[in-house]
Amino acid sequence: MVDGPGCELISVEQMYAADRMTIEAGTPGIDLMESAGAAVAAAVLEFDPNAPVTVLCGPGNNGGDGFVAARLLMQGQKSDRNYDHLRLFLLGDVQDLKGDAAEAARRWAEAGGKTQPLTGDAIAEGDIIVDALFGAGLKRSLSGVPAELADTAKERAAFVVAVDVPTGIDGNSGQAEGPSFTADRTVTFFRKKPGHCLYPGKEKCGLTTCADIGIASAVLSKISPKTFENDVRLWRRVMPVRAASTHKYSYGHALIVSGGPDQTGAARMSATAALRVGAGLVTIATPLAAASVHAAHETAIMVRPFADSHELGDILRDARKNAIVIGPGVGVGEYTQDLVLEVLSAGRAAVLDADALTSFEADATTLFAALNEMCVLTPHGGEFARLFPDIVSAEASRLDQVRAAAEKSGAIVVLKGPDTLIAAPDGRVAINGNAPPFLATAGSGDVLAGLIGGLLAQGMPAWEAACAAVWMHGECGREGGPGLIATDLPRYLPQILENMDLFVD
Repeated sequence: MVDGPGCELISVEQMYAADRMTIEAGTPGIDLMESAGAAVAAAVLEFDPNAPVTVLCGPGNNGGDGFVAARLLMQGQKSDRNYDHLRLFLLGDVQDLKGDAAEAARRWAEAGGKTQPLTGDAIAEGDIIVDALFGAGLKRSLSGVPAELADTAKERAAFVVAVDVPTGIDGNSGQAEGPSFTADRTVTFFRKKPGHCLYPGKEKCGLTTCADIGIASAVLSKISPKTFENDVRLWRRVMPVRAASTHKYSYGHALIVSGGPDQTGAARMSATAALRVGAGLVTIATPLAAASVHAAHETAIMVRPFADSHELGDILRDARKNAIVIGPGVGVGEYTQDLVLEVLSAGRAAVLDADALTSFEADATTLFAALNEMCVLTPHGGEFARLFPDIVSAEASRLDQVRAAAEKSGAIVVLKGPDTLIAAPDGRVAINGNAPPFLATAGSGDVLAGLIGGLLAQGMPAWEAACAAVWMHGECGREGGPGLIATDLPRYLPQILENMDLFVD
């Protein structure tokens, strides 16, 4: 469960079910449509109450929402606007409309509205466009007049308000099979869908708002969404809280495994992040040749040398070292495989990043067999494809792929990107939305691995720890802004943590 409503993302099919259950419980479908249309009309008026409006309606319920919005805009303008400033175009014939969409069209006509057939010149210069052509469930490429209008709207830089999702965007995946509208504002209903948060859909939607149209939140327990928008409400209740009576050993001991003397920076960035996010103690386990390099750089972080995987195992015999990060700068090959398997044999929480993943690209089965439910894998797209070649395909969305990867590996999988996905083996996936482009810098992923490790050391459940770390990473990037480098990121954590009020007397 989450602490507050709104984190849930529902699929197109789950939205259909929520509509159906609400109607079966006694709310007429036309009432839901009236509320949806009112939300769309309000969005138009927020932009410019005097600009010409063109409403493009499709043959289904999305079009019905458009008819309602057009009627409400027209009725609200009787005292100060000429009806000529609002035009409505329909794809298809009014006589072919069914159910609530037909009723919405009837009410529009009864109020004096006129319906014109949709043509390629429907969009005029300077219009606000209400895109009510097709909703989130469109499964085919746009063609004909709708495709032409999508291009025209873009060419004329029209302000577009999309109903549910921009036409041409898949509500489940955020993908577009062909041409699609690009909205400045998208108004969706009850809960957002994954396509609002996944690229390119997120970018195509512009500012997305979610309107309450009368569907009770109680239906969520029946449709059981397992996809979420990553924010504080999702994991705040399990964040470690600082109490005055505690000491450093109360907050765990993170161990960061380093590479050789020419690859030490990545481990130090991970270690600094783990310490900053609250781990009580942090140790860098390092090959002997690199020990003096680390010792010269670090003060608050301890250094322990080891010669091989057996000596790393000796370090891990101390059960107080309860979270391990391995991969950043450790090197690729059999040596790293041995280190990773030694780490996993200890049965602790572990973060496997970068080289730790690449080293198993030819033997992923061995890796998966050694993982436990407290392990977190943090691949970028290329590493993900090498580790899960049988899952990656053009037919499956990133959301489906990461969910399948978590189930297959038995671990938490953090698929990094501008819309980072955090998946658990039980099917839960969080989509992160606060990452700025400034995070695309060398070492950024090493910091993220350390953040996850630091939270795991403090006892957070693995999925929640990964979600929280990804979100904090994004917030640090936003604070840093242009010119950010990875070593800057941890310095923004104290203020972010303070704002979360994680201290009790």
